[in-house]
Amino acid sequence: MNPTIAMITFRAMLGRRRALLLFGLPLVLLAMAAALRFTDLADLDTTATILQRFGIATLLPLLALIAGTGVIGPEIDDGQIMYVLTKPIPRQVIVLTKLVVAIVLVTLFATVPTLVAGLLMSGMTAQLAPAFAAGVLVGGIAYSALFVALAVVSRNAVTIGLLYALVWESLLGNFAPGARSASVQQWALSVTDALTDASVVRSTVDLPLAAALLALVTAAGTALAVVRLRSLTVASAE
Repeated sequence: MNPTIAMITFRAMLGRRRALLLFGLPLVLLAMAAALRFTDLADLDTTATILQRFGIATLLPLLALIAGTGVIGPEIDDGQIMYVLTKPIPRQVIVLTKLVVAIVLVTLFATVPTLVAGLLMSGMTAQLAPAFAAGVLVGGIAYSALFVALAVVSRNAVTIGLLYALVWESLLGNFAPGARSASVQQWALSVTDALTDASVVRSTVDLPLAAALLALVTAAGTALAVVRLRSLTVASAE
C-alpha cells in the first residue's frame, strides 16, 4: 500500500459531490432506525427486514459502487492515472491501495451505520446488529474489488454496476433462484445468517460456499484490475 496515493484518493473522494451520497445514504438508514426505535415499532423482525432490505440490499451495493468506481475511475477517464503509472510504483500496489481506500470508505459509511442502526432498533438481541455488520463488511470487500475492477476495465462501470446490483441481484433475484444464489448480496447474507439466531434471517447459499465465492470474487477482481492497469501502461507507451 502506498500512503501518498491513499491520502490523495481519500481527499479526492471526500471532496467530490460523491461525498454527499457517501454521507447521505447512511443518514437515511440511521433516521429510519431512530424513528422506529422512538416509536417502539422496532421489533426483531422489523429490524431484520430493515437491515436486510436497506442495509445489505440497497445501502451496501450503492456505497460500494460509489467508492469502488470513484477511487480510480475518474483518474482513468481524465488521464491523470498516467501520471501515477509513470512513477516506479508496482501496479499491484496501486490497485491494492485504491482497493483498501474503497474498503475503508465502505466500512465507515456502510458497516458502521448498519451496526449503529441495528443497535438502535434491537440492541444486542440475537446478535442481530453485529451479524448484519459482519455481513456488510465481507460483502463490502467483495463488492469493492468487483467495482474497482469494473472501473479499470470499462468507462461504463457505474452503469454496469447498477445493472448488476439493481437488475441481477434485486429484480431477477426475486424470481430466479439461480440469480439469487449467484449474488454478493446473498453471500453476505449467508455470513449474517451464520452469526445470528434470528429465524427471519435466511440465506439461499450455505456458508462454506458463500465464503469461498466471496474470496474468489475479491481475488479475481483484484487480479483483473492489476492486469488491466498494466495494459493501460503499454497502451500509453504506444
